[in-house]
Amino acid sequence: MLAYPLCNNALVPAETIPYRRPIGLAVFLIVAGVIGWYSAFDLTLERIQTLINPDYAPSCNISPLVTCGPNMASQQGSIFGFPNPIIGVAAFVAPIVVGVAILAGARFAKWFWVLFNLGFVGALVFIIWLIGQSIFVLGTLCPYCMLVWSVVIPLFWYVTAYNLKQGHFGNGKRSREVAALVYPWVWTLVLLSYLVIVVIAQLRLDAITAIFQSL
Repeated sequence: MLAYPLCNNALVPAETIPYRRPIGLAVFLIVAGVIGWYSAFDLTLERIQTLINPDYAPSCNISPLVTCGPNMASQQGSIFGFPNPIIGVAAFVAPIVVGVAILAGARFAKWFWVLFNLGFVGALVFIIWLIGQSIFVLGTLCPYCMLVWSVVIPLFWYVTAYNLKQGHFGNGKRSREVAALVYPWVWTLVLLSYLVIVVIAQLRLDAITAIFQSL
């Protein structure tokens, strides 16, 4: 059965609407994926160095507050029995590959986009937990961890908004109606997400003062 979306107040078969590659999304997936992958890879190298030499001071140890050593050595840093950055090294390959494939002309099925989105939902839930552990339990702000947080958040919002816009979730018409409200405000939602983290870190750790004192 063909889908007939509204186009200039007329019902037009979906197959007649030309496909437009989401170039902006593809480029963002690649850039954010590379940033996230580099952060995870560098953290993995730092963790290996600490295992080889217990006296090694990670390069990301800037101050008692802005540091990654305690995070890597903690139980939270290896929640699945191995260092968390290894997850990032593997997972951040996905947005890079998808972004490159889109630029090369690939088109993905609806189910793929839904699963791809679910991956970012899982990533967001994981980093929310890590943020809570870092701020409320460990009392530290890991530079490379924060870099990972900074790309996972917009990746989640951008991919979710795109899927809503394309009608990939359930009822296509309802999905597009939601997208019409959300899509123009994606980066506002990203900035608000960052602001929530900054406010929590400031209230809990007086982070801004501590960061300026460490410069």
